Amino acid sequence: MTYKIAVLPGDFIGPEVVDATIQLLDAVTPRYEISLEYTTLPFGGGALDAFGTPLPDGTKTVCAQSDAVLMGSAGGPVGDHPWNRVPRALRVESGILGIRKHLGVYSNLRPVRVFGGLEGLSPLKSEVARGTDMLIVRELTGGIYFGKPSFNTPDEGVSTDRYTRPEVERIAKVAFEAARARGGRVTSVDKANVLDVSQFWRDVVVGVHESEYSDVTLDHLYVDNAAMQIASNPRQFDVIVTSNLFGDILSDLAAVIPGSLGVLPSASLGDGPGLFEPVHGSAPDIAGKGVANPVGTMLSAAMMLKYGLGQPKAAEAVEGAVQRALGEEPTKDLGGSRGTEAFTEAVVKALSTLASV
Repeated sequence: MTYKIAVLPGDFIGPEVVDATIQLLDAVTPRYEISLEYTTLPFGGGALDAFGTPLPDGTKTVCAQSDAVLMGSAGGPVGDHPWNRVPRALRVESGILGIRKHLGVYSNLRPVRVFGGLEGLSPLKSEVARGTDMLIVRELTGGIYFGKPSFNTPDEGVSTDRYTRPEVERIAKVAFEAARARGGRVTSVDKANVLDVSQFWRDVVVGVHESEYSDVTLDHLYVDNAAMQIASNPRQFDVIVTSNLFGDILSDLAAVIPGSLGVLPSASLGDGPGLFEPVHGSAPDIAGKGVANPVGTMLSAAMMLKYGLGQPKAAEAVEGAVQRALGEEPTKDLGGSRGTEAFTEAVVKALSTLASV
């Protein structure tokens, strides 16, 4: 099988972790009779400098015509940086929202897993962090980020949190389907005690559960309690499903549990090409030093193989090779000695010890 992959390297360490990931993909795909054709496209701060927009029209067109989109980290330093002084519509963050909207991806999947032997890196006690393996399913194109009216004036700021039945139904189905392939449990997070839109969310989720997924266990948490539970007992969760705003916050909270954003992948899925990217930022302070951790991008590529291209065996090989290399010697940000190049070589080597197709 041949697949077209749009590659958005992004900024600073983005190209470094993407290059490492492509080396891994090039090593694994022939074992499963897969061929990937890459098209590298401008996106992010570099595109803003070159084209006056973080998301050029040509990039949008090619991404929509691809089978999947692999993205590195985009953006730059916080504070007084030229990319932060442009109008909001031209900022890199708007480009990220724009590519999601253009591709029609409405569900963001964030796995949060603590790898065996690395529990000591977590800010939580090792015995609390050990065994954490949750999947956060975040609705991506509705809610308060996109609701209208939305404006600010010198005297008033307004944002509208709005969901429709089809939007909630489709994200609920993503969560229930994921749970069927995992531990069979879904926790829906809302604020139904004070927000009408959250009560609507809960009612629709319950309806989907009763009509199609009664074999899956469903419970509910208010978002404030969910935050506390994630920080105090993360092992209790299997799949969490929640709205755009709450998912944004909770996924970043959960992301610190493994001890490094560098090991966390994500997948944004819809009815067309999926968007696959690491959770971490572009890390301008370490760009070009050869120490960037490629694990998040590599595991995002595994999600691309599994969810975007329908190649679960190849995805398992990538995950297994990454986990084996981490167990042998972690990257420098995880307390080990390996930089980007050395770790990539170790992962590729680990592939040779895993069973092929």
